[in-house]
Amino acid sequence: MRFRVFKVENATDYILTALLLVCALSIAINRHQDGINNLRQFSITIVSLLEEPLSNIRVYRQALNTNTYLQRQNILLQDELSRLRAIEQENRELRNLLEFKEESEYGLKPVTFVSKELTGLNNSFTIDAGFREDITKGMPVITSDGLIGKVVLTSGYYSQVMPYYNNLFRVSARVSETRSTGIVSWSGENMSELVMDFVPKTVPIDSGFVIETSGFGNEFPAGIPIGKVIRTEEEPGKDTQRIFLQPFASLFNVAEGFVIIFEPDSSIENLEQGYNELFR
Repeated sequence: MRFRVFKVENATDYILTALLLVCALSIAINRHQDGINNLRQFSITIVSLLEEPLSNIRVYRQALNTNTYLQRQNILLQDELSRLRAIEQENRELRNLLEFKEESEYGLKPVTFVSKELTGLNNSFTIDAGFREDITKGMPVITSDGLIGKVVLTSGYYSQVMPYYNNLFRVSARVSETRSTGIVSWSGENMSELVMDFVPKTVPIDSGFVIETSGFGNEFPAGIPIGKVIRTEEEPGKDTQRIFLQPFASLFNVAEGFVIIFEPDSSIENLEQGYNELFR
């Protein structure tokens, strides 16, 4: 194979040829500028059509991320709102308790309910005060709304409370408007109402009447609110009526309360014991 040898005298020919080619390309491009513009527009249209679904996917992913973030923030805000509501409710209850303590004529020991059992017939609460703080068996437990129950067992720093929703709970009560007396208890069926028995049929009882402790039996001081009358029923074959009442204090929401430092009058107890001995 023979190679062509580049000679200096031929450089002029190569330079002229290159210039002619450049001129020819320039003329061709200028003549077909409209076609090139159309090609550019067509390519831009194609690219935009291809980019549109891709941009939609990108927007969808951004929307998903934003939605996840907003859901997380919503959960945090709901949690914060719930805690603020709980704090507001606690502050309201504490204010009511302080006002009640200032107005009460009895010695009151503030307590916190540390456990609750409201699942059957023998329901019970536990409070954070015991005999080291002068809490003894039989003392009534209340809130600013009304009666909760009574202390039945004590230890050094804790006590067990029998609430009014217990089939063994009994308290001597009276109708505030008529001064009629009876016994309040729980039927064991409906955890939204109590019953008051042994009230004569001749005594008119209307809905809304207030039931409070009577002070009889030397167990509780008189005047502790228990509930309000919601309806009455006559007892067949008896001269008495059964009164149904809605408790003022809710066992399900209670968190703080008081123990009334109440000691039964020993002289009354001695008289009762002497009277019982006469008939033995």
